[in-house]
Amino acid sequence: MADTEQTVDWRRLREFADVDLEQSFVLSWHVGAGTLCVEVDLCLMPSHPFYERPRPNEKRCIRPARIDFPDCSTFGGADEAAAPAPAERAAGLGRGAIDSLSVLGDGRYRFSGKFGEVYVRAGRPILRFATP
Repeated sequence: MADTEQTVDWRRLREFADVDLEQSFVLSWHVGAGTLCVEVDLCLMPSHPFYERPRPNEKRCIRPARIDFPDCSTFGGADEAAAPAPAERAAGLGRGAIDSLSVLGDGRYRFSGKFGEVYVRAGRPILRFATP
């Protein structure tokens, strides 16, 4: 069976219930203690428990958050073997709008957007909201 047949889209992951990743934006990437941390401006849907009515200058409810990939063993482009050290990889990743996040048939996560395509081999993602 091909990977595309085994791919699970972010909409089917409980961590991203009532979130619109396609209206969200990656701000930065960091690595520490075996965890890949992705800082994001996250778009919340009205059914999300942290949803607030958009401010006068906003069209959507956007809140700062972080997506942590714990127990991260590898991340980078499709060719993980050719990737530099973790801190260098994180520093080299760009910012930008998110197009998709999916779990591939081999257990890796594929994050794509204006920043390019990033493959992550790690535990289930954890969504953490920034505290005011």
